[in-house]
Amino acid sequence: MNIEEFRDYCLAKAGTTEETPFDEDTLVFKVCGKIFALCSIAEYANGINLKCAPEKAVELREQYPQVKPGYHMSKMHWNTVLPEAGLPDTLLKQWTDDSYELVASKLKKTQRQELGLDVA
Repeated sequence: MNIEEFRDYCLAKAGTTEETPFDEDTLVFKVCGKIFALCSIAEYANGINLKCAPEKAVELREQYPQVKPGYHMSKMHWNTVLPEAGLPDTLLKQWTDDSYELVASKLKKTQRQELGLDVA
């Protein structure tokens, strides 16, 4: 998956915005102001940071050589995934979904409802 495909995939998620809050090269995707993915625009192949449940983060690192501890992030809650190192797009999409859902699950109930994430 190239950076344009990754960007489109992230932006298709409800309530997602993109920003460059740190510098002009670091592309950040947020849901209701909370980060769920970030990557370098110029060096996309060096990794995408995705939020992950701590126990799953370690499991993925052990199972896939393309998954590393989160670069410049909490190693407990973030993984850096090498998107152009032979991973199937389906895995990258699933992990992006997991990151989005993990972050969205912590939003206020009203925010989740506005995004269509709470159906009750």
